[in-house]
Order: sequence, then structure tokens, then C-alpha cells
Amino acid sequence: MAGPRQSKDQTGAGSLKGARILVVEARYYEEIADALLSGVISALDDQGATYDRITVPGALEIPTALAIALDAAAARKKPYDGAVALGCVIRGETLHFEIVSEQSARGVMDVSLARNIPIGNGILTVDTEAQAFARARVTEGDKGGEAARAALTLIRIKRAVSAKTRR
Repeated sequence: MAGPRQSKDQTGAGSLKGARILVVEARYYEEIADALLSGVISALDDQGATYDRITVPGALEIPTALAIALDAAAARKKPYDGAVALGCVIRGETLHFEIVSEQSARGVMDVSLARNIPIGNGILTVDTEAQAFARARVTEGDKGGEAARAALTLIRIKRAVSAKTRR
């Protein structure tokens, strides 16, 4: 397995205290979901962000849950600043893996672009359960934390660009 590129932290300076994050997680693989969520919570806590959590059965339900929750929050005049999608798809013997992995990723991206909201994609697509755990554990791949940090980076970019536009 190739290792991640080593680069500087791109989340930027300062905290995002008070940023509201929506976490939508598929609980199909409970222990893997717990490991991913642990990384997300740590990353959000480090930046002072708060979060609401919604659980869904599987990865295909994530985009719909994101859209429903984001729309509901906006209607209540309490919009989220960003979101994190968490789940795991493990290859099986049928084409179901390709459908679920591709369509969940496409759906998350569609929601992000349609609503102009930063979403960190932490949906693992792996061949084995061992690969999933290696990527999910905070002490190893920390893909949950990585997805949260990606969303936080995009929130900072959005805020920076918006501040320049208002001048």
C-alpha cells in the first residue's frame, strides 16, 4: 500500500471555533465507523468546531441524508459551515462494490457543488476489512480525521474568498 504524501498541514492558522459541521455516517460496518468517527471528532475538537451527527444504514444513503439535513438546517436559519461523509464499502464478489463506491462519491460531490458547501469525503473503498481498519484507525491512516481536515480547509478557503468579496 502506498503511503500518503507528506506535506504541511493545510488547514491554515487559527481555530474555526463555532463552525457548525454536519457528520453523516454509514454504520454498516460498526467498528470501522467508530474508528472513522473518532478521527473526525478529534480533528473537529482541535479546531473548536461543533458537530451534529446523523447515521444512515449504508454509503448509498449518505448523499440523500446530507441533502435533507443541509436543506433543513438552512430552512431553520442555522446552516452548517461544512460536512463530513463517513462510511466504508468493502469489495465483494459482485458489481455492487463498484455501484456503491462510485455512486456514493458522485452523490457527495453533487451535494457539495449544488449547495456550495465544503464536504470532506471519508467513505473508504477497500478490498478487505483489514485495509479498512488500517485506513480508519486514528493511529494509522486516520481517514476520518483527514476528511474532517479537508472540510475545514475548504471552510477556511470559502471564508477567505467571501471576506475578500465583501471588501
